[in-house]
Amino acid sequence: MHPPQPSESRLLAAVAGVLLIAVFGPPVAQPADYHAFADAHTRWGVPHAFDVLSNLPFALVAMVGMRRLWRLGDALDPVQRALAWLACVGLVLTTVGSAWYHLRPDDAGLVVDRGAISVAFAGIVGLVACRISARAGASLGLALLAAGPVAVAVWFLTGNLLPWAALQGGGMVLLVVMCFSKAVPGALPVRWGLVIAAYAVAKLLEAADHGVWQLTGEGASGHTLKHLVAAAAAWPLVGALGRLQARGQNRSALPPQAA
Repeated sequence: MHPPQPSESRLLAAVAGVLLIAVFGPPVAQPADYHAFADAHTRWGVPHAFDVLSNLPFALVAMVGMRRLWRLGDALDPVQRALAWLACVGLVLTTVGSAWYHLRPDDAGLVVDRGAISVAFAGIVGLVACRISARAGASLGLALLAAGPVAVAVWFLTGNLLPWAALQGGGMVLLVVMCFSKAVPGALPVRWGLVIAAYAVAKLLEAADHGVWQLTGEGASGHTLKHLVAAAAAWPLVGALGRLQARGQNRSALPPQAA
């Protein structure tokens, strides 16, 4: 095995820092009113209908991504292909987990929701780490895939939200930093800046759940809109797969001497 490159070593040090915060940082409690979402209306017989149904775009984006991945075949290297599949599967799980949680918001449902989100998160952050190397992407993706359920379990069993917050926050900081690093040849050309921007807007909408609800005249809550924007945050990945697919089709359409 080749020794770590400087960029891989820096990533490893950053991950170790996040782990130290998660393990040794002061406990953080989840807000007592966390489950008190602004829109509690039942529509068409569905409790909290808009917060439930607004999860469908996650599945739609995932299905487009899976279709493109299937058609790409070996045009994408094995590590990035596996991480992209992981992200898409995670988005489908997020659709189910988040809808399950919002039907009757409580801690037990939130375990399912966060567990599903952690799968998609591992795939996406692993993919951006592939800008450094395939080894970095595979290692970080697997580490996050293992750490996500552990962080959720720690919160559920002890009430300490810090490991989950460190996982999410640290992962996003790493994503921002890696997004501005020079990508190695063959890295999937995802417009990561759009992913980060959409994620930031989604978090703002989540925090302003009740404010948005009042601002829209109780037409849409911040949490409902958060789901829609968060689903849009995954679209740059699907778009990159589409561009890669189109490039392969264009090459195959060229006459042999031109190709």
